[in-house]
Amino acid sequence: MTLAAPDIVIIDYGMGNLRNVQKAFEHIGVLAHVSSRTQDLAQADALVLPGVGAFGDAMAHLTQGGLIGPICQSVSEGKPFLGICLGLQLLFDESEEMGTHRGLGILPGRVVRFVPGLKVPHIGWNQLQFAAHRAGGDAARRSPSPLLDGIPDGSYAYFVHSYHAVAEDPACVLATTDYGIAFASVVQQGNVFGVQPHPEKSQEIGLRLLRNFAAVVAQGEPK
Repeated sequence: MTLAAPDIVIIDYGMGNLRNVQKAFEHIGVLAHVSSRTQDLAQADALVLPGVGAFGDAMAHLTQGGLIGPICQSVSEGKPFLGICLGLQLLFDESEEMGTHRGLGILPGRVVRFVPGLKVPHIGWNQLQFAAHRAGGDAARRSPSPLLDGIPDGSYAYFVHSYHAVAEDPACVLATTDYGIAFASVVQQGNVFGVQPHPEKSQEIGLRLLRNFAAVVAQGEPK
């Protein structure tokens, strides 16, 4: 059954596997279009920011494209926003990747490299463990957010990254993943969501994440 299609814009800033994300939305019956036009971002019901590559380069591309203002305005208006992989990292204040670079500053915290001794990049399938403070800490480990509805605690998703976000406010962390340390792999603050794994490469679990995001958009304000 095809879901009602809200106006979801996948932000084209010259980096990331945009078409694969768009195809994943299409697979679940949701129309999402790729655009770099500031007017499209301003008029969209929701924004998706995928990303592959270096943090500093990404911020430079967003700045050059005049996209930071429309992104921040959309978020401030309460429209749902989903950052994927590098797109999650860009939500934070700054990154130490190849120097210090300012991020979008939507979520407080920093992006840091995995601790020495771990093989990087972290590539492959790994588990999403619900954060106890968001999941209620009970045996059932119920979903801590509409973004994770129908996704069992401990589900596997596909990762490719060398850096990870350290949230200043632990309350925004929905799920963590263990790779030498327990790092934030799914985050939410109000209408802003971020996932470190690639939903478009995570098979049914990834498609469920995207379906849940589209449902949040269609229903209005997130819970």
